[in-house]
Amino acid sequence: MLGHSHPILREAASQALQEGMVFGASTPWELEFAEAICDAYPSIQQVRLVNSGAEAVASALRVARGATRRARILKFEGCYHGHVECLDAVGLEAEANGGALALGASPGSAGETLVADFNSLESVEKLLRQHFREVAAVIVEPIPGSMGVVRPATGFLTGLRELCDEHGSLLIFDEVLSGSRVARGGAQQLFQVRPDLTCLGKALAGGMPIGAYGGQSRWMSQLAPVGKVYQAGTFCGNPVTVRCAIANLKLLSEPDGYLPLASQTEWLTQALKPLDPHLQCVAYPGMFSLYFAPREISSHLDLEAVDLARFATLYHHLLKRGIYLPPSCLDAAGISLVHTRSDLESFVEAVREGLS
Repeated sequence: MLGHSHPILREAASQALQEGMVFGASTPWELEFAEAICDAYPSIQQVRLVNSGAEAVASALRVARGATRRARILKFEGCYHGHVECLDAVGLEAEANGGALALGASPGSAGETLVADFNSLESVEKLLRQHFREVAAVIVEPIPGSMGVVRPATGFLTGLRELCDEHGSLLIFDEVLSGSRVARGGAQQLFQVRPDLTCLGKALAGGMPIGAYGGQSRWMSQLAPVGKVYQAGTFCGNPVTVRCAIANLKLLSEPDGYLPLASQTEWLTQALKPLDPHLQCVAYPGMFSLYFAPREISSHLDLEAVDLARFATLYHHLLKRGIYLPPSCLDAAGISLVHTRSDLESFVEAVREGLS
């Protein structure tokens, strides 16, 4: 969010390096950081720190299973949650690549996972009824970023909240991409839906390796030493990372801090729309995707209509002009607070040239 080497983050890292890089014990800065997270996310009463988004997801699943004493997890086709084996080795792509064992995952672990269609409450309700009282949690990217940036349909996230309440399953928001990016309180702030557990990463610490997961105290109390679910790691809450994260969140918490980002993102979207009838630019503050299709993607069922070859041509054109998009149009690209209007104008002009 603050570019690749913001002076505020460099100063925080330098000070931490001078005072100690790793202790293998808790520090006062962890408390300050945890308080900042809880302040930004009203759904989070307690938080634990880890080293990556994937680690946050894996840990949150254990909390959900420990709390509900259920084994199954329901995820959505096209949502990405890191290399967590019970989530990464299931679905259409996994099947096309030979299944769980071919991907180095346990078939037993993958077999506990159910896969629904994003933006389809019917598919979720059907699976929850088929596996009545077996599903520990429904995990979802509230704004998916690995099948293009996808908009949740009106009422979809609210519907998930209601279905989880009805069936006694926890609702987990994987906000590793959207958290502290699309808004200070992530996608749950934008859509006003409170999950039971939230997974965070990337944007928390301004580029330093970080992950965190948290939620209501009644769920987080499953963790040792209060509860029986164990999670620990020498580098969790590393003081260099944590002090950068505190500095990052302080800057992002300034009044109207996200307004310039929202304005820039909106300008970019409007500037790209007229360039080509099949050029789709789907954006939220700080993240967007650019792809060629007759209409916006709403789930994995629309992916066949995406023109991958045409994007590849545009990608290489932009790369030659010093503009580096994700090499797949199905991965979200980012806008940061240090991008200027001039940067975005140059980008739009380069896209215009590529299309011609």
